Amino acid sequence: MDGEITPDEVNDLLEDGADVCVVDIRDKQSFEYSHIPGSENVPFHELSGRIAELEGEDHIVTVCPHGKASVQAAQLIGSYEGTADARVESMAGGLDKYGMKFGLAGDEDGETEDSANAESPF
Repeated sequence: MDGEITPDEVNDLLEDGADVCVVDIRDKQSFEYSHIPGSENVPFHELSGRIAELEGEDHIVTVCPHGKASVQAAQLIGSYEGTADARVESMAGGLDKYGMKFGLAGDEDGETEDSANAESPF
């Protein structure tokens, strides 16, 4: 792991079209509800089994709600042989801080899979 990166720096990278892979480690439902546009969802409990998907990335930023679990995810990713040459950082302050400043995207139709399948109370 190469340390932490601020939400401002992540936003600047994304706005500049930088080659950065933002890995959101929350569960699928939370990711569908809101996420950083262009980020990938790799839930923390699946990370060790899916880490090979990150091979070849030059810059990886892990994100979580408050910036705590993403540090552990960044350490795990940074210890993997296939990402040894990548810059791996955790976003400080998490999605709470990023979302308050820049906003987050949601599911395109505004519904998560579970809410789309739920019976309407009306």
